[in-house]
Amino acid sequence: MYDTLILSLNVEAAKVDFLTETSQHFEVTGEHLFSGMPVISGTLGNLKVTSNTRRLKVDGSLCKWFLGDNLQTLGRGDAKRAIEKLSDTLHLPMSQADLTRLDIAQNFIVKYEPNVYYNHLGSLQYYNRFMQTDSLYYQNGKRQLVFYDKNKEQRAKRGNIPEVYTGRQVLRYEMRFKSRLREQFIKPEVKAQMLYDEPFYIDITNRWLNEYKAIQKLNTISLNFEAMKTKRELYIVGLASLVDKAGGELAFIQQINEAYQTGRLTKKQAFDMRQAVKDACKADFATIESDVIQELNEKVKQAARFYR
Repeated sequence: MYDTLILSLNVEAAKVDFLTETSQHFEVTGEHLFSGMPVISGTLGNLKVTSNTRRLKVDGSLCKWFLGDNLQTLGRGDAKRAIEKLSDTLHLPMSQADLTRLDIAQNFIVKYEPNVYYNHLGSLQYYNRFMQTDSLYYQNGKRQLVFYDKNKEQRAKRGNIPEVYTGRQVLRYEMRFKSRLREQFIKPEVKAQMLYDEPFYIDITNRWLNEYKAIQKLNTISLNFEAMKTKRELYIVGLASLVDKAGGELAFIQQINEAYQTGRLTKKQAFDMRQAVKDACKADFATIESDVIQELNEKVKQAARFYR
């Protein structure tokens, strides 16, 4: 589950001179001054290492550094071994480093091209939704959720694709804790050693699952005239049909938002219309649950059960 992270170790915990001693244990690529303080930067495999007299920072995919790629899974046991190896390599107590960023992710072999799934993943409260050419982002000030085609990314980076993924559709779901981890996890400190702490691991896996579950799933519109019993239901089916012709729920709601932003609708009118669209797209006589979402829901749940 673990992938990219940023570790920050202070000199009080290390009790060594980062500039003269630790710099011997990674490949130094540059030196400069920042606010009058000397800074050394370099690499340790795919990891970026930066140090000054006060702190040393390690940034990158711990999974790729330890396992050779990030298509594999770095679980709790491997995370412990990876931190121990990193500590031995740098001659530092990296288990005591602060975690300032943490990504957890999983790859799923799916039936269809990954971009098919994006169209069925709707809004998420407290996040802004951004659709890219080959990916889908949900973002707020602290976290980011990303869905993307992992094989396409590997090909773009000229990376190796394992045999198990060759010729298959691979959808990756990542949850990125990008800032203020102590605030997010409600803890006085978040250290690297917590990566292999069982309660922390269960908690972070639950968060990954629950954020996915909180995404509004967009059903496939399927007009079932036999199920309609009232005139009101007929109106709802008519609205669902209109939404379908407009390109789906997200596209229709975007038109409502634009009408509000340009002054053609009041705030209340826009709210009422968005709610009517959402209600129509949830009606069981107007929609059916997409098999695409059924497949992805089950894969995410299975992964969370396995890693817990």
